[in-house]
Amino acid sequence: MEKNQSLPSGEIKKGFLGIIPARYASSRFPGKPLVDIGGKTMIRRVYEQAKKCRSLSEVIVATDDDRIFNHVNSFGGIAVMTGSNHHSGTDRCAEVARLHPGYDVIINIQGDEPFIDPEQITKLTACFNDPDTQLATLVKRILTEQELHNTNSPKVVINKLSEAIYFSRATLPHVRGQEPENWLEFHIFYKHIGIYGYRADVLQLITKLPVSPLEKAESLEQLRWIDNGYRIKVAETELETHAVDVPEDLEKLKFDI
Repeated sequence: MEKNQSLPSGEIKKGFLGIIPARYASSRFPGKPLVDIGGKTMIRRVYEQAKKCRSLSEVIVATDDDRIFNHVNSFGGIAVMTGSNHHSGTDRCAEVARLHPGYDVIINIQGDEPFIDPEQITKLTACFNDPDTQLATLVKRILTEQELHNTNSPKVVINKLSEAIYFSRATLPHVRGQEPENWLEFHIFYKHIGIYGYRADVLQLITKLPVSPLEKAESLEQLRWIDNGYRIKVAETELETHAVDVPEDLEKLKFDI
């Protein structure tokens, strides 16, 4: 099979294209997509979960590594080789979208969440029932003080239109006059679930934007979009996600297998 020629020729490509960015090189966990989890690699588990989502017309793994490309093809999945100089999964998705034009919406599915629930993907795609939706993502209500003040878990501030108006590693908003350990009693806080949806044309536009001051300060790429006036629709999920960032995170997944 030729690289980047994985989709059947003549196929009508409309609706939602799911893309799973997958890098082999990772400073915190090299080779993470190919790690074995209960007899299957992580990337295979993510791919199979995504394929269960009936909202997606197709699912493609986007990688810059031959080992991942060949492995995905070996279990019958579709993979595309992309450039190795991308700074984010969004950039990698944009390249794949250019190679496979015709889809209305691109869904960026995290490659390190082997047990992502297809319902979460469906909930995200439903945001695009509104023709004005440019970008979309998921949030989950924060229920514990530990999670509330965890700087590794970005928080989302949402307006009355269910749009994200800010993302931060800090705990926002600040509840004035109350001790931080009591904030959950006085306000509803949300954490960000890192799955994105983009209108196909908007995806190409946002990847051409320069890094913004807010993005640089928080190291959160979605702030670049807000900084430039793009609107991010938000859907709330009650389902938890279990990302694998470091090898130790694999121990937390045993109950899911």
